[in-house]
Amino acid sequence: MSDERLRAELLGIEMETPVLTASGTFGFGEEFADFVDLARLGGVMVKGTTLAPRRGNEGVRVTETPMGMLNCIGLENPGVEVFLKEILPRIEPYGMHVIVNISGSSAEAYGTLAKMLDVPGVAAIELNVSCPNVKDGGILFGTDPEAASSVVRAAKANTKKPVILKLSPNVTDIVQMAKAVEAAGADAVSLINTLLGMEIDIHRWRPVLGNVTGGLSGACVKPVAVRMVWQVAQAVRVPIIGMGGITSAKDAVEFFLAGASAVAVGTANFTDPTVTMRICDGLNDYLEQRGLSNIRELVGKANPDFLGENT
Repeated sequence: MSDERLRAELLGIEMETPVLTASGTFGFGEEFADFVDLARLGGVMVKGTTLAPRRGNEGVRVTETPMGMLNCIGLENPGVEVFLKEILPRIEPYGMHVIVNISGSSAEAYGTLAKMLDVPGVAAIELNVSCPNVKDGGILFGTDPEAASSVVRAAKANTKKPVILKLSPNVTDIVQMAKAVEAAGADAVSLINTLLGMEIDIHRWRPVLGNVTGGLSGACVKPVAVRMVWQVAQAVRVPIIGMGGITSAKDAVEFFLAGASAVAVGTANFTDPTVTMRICDGLNDYLEQRGLSNIRELVGKANPDFLGENT
């Protein structure tokens, strides 16, 4: 099926479709090569990367919940040097736009990572300041506007790549956070990261997850994610990558109408490795049925500025 209607430009990146994959749910892309046309994706946000290798959290790290899952993987990854020397050269031939999700315990660490990743083959950097399942760094940066802004400034000072700030939903005012990081120089925002949650084993009377709490994701969080994208879209001018519970083309359309310029699919990749292709096909069908020539015609049309002309 032709993706002419889905062609998009985001942060100077020419994308076949505005459908991306969310970090931590798609490995480094190569794991899905047998199921997905990786070049058809707008981009692959690869597994979270840190300065040093991380083993992740001990104990149970994933548990299923109604319409979703809790995870406390703890940013397990081989470290940035292995990514640059071994993984990036290996995945470049797939022709996908590689967006590297990075995490650190200080603003300086983010700056160092951004500088190391300012190389050919990397399309953009996504700053993970809101991982709720690690014991250091993330949650502080993700819930404090000034702390998040300091991370953005450190990254921007060290890379010419577009910088995306991934927003945490675990805040009182998501709009305040978005405006702060936009003012600090973020080129785009992505939202939402996982919600903080936990599960208790009623037979053992103990938390299920080894880390006690973890990140809640999946279809159950979609209404929260759509609401937050809708709010942020009315407050910032930078592009928004919407994510959180997308399992179908219908879900993706909601995010575009709320104001997202692109979407990222996460947890659904675990249950259906071809879900992104199905979403692309469904978006094409939707646009054709509505007589629309490009996905851009949907962006923000459910926001107050457009409601008058839609009713």
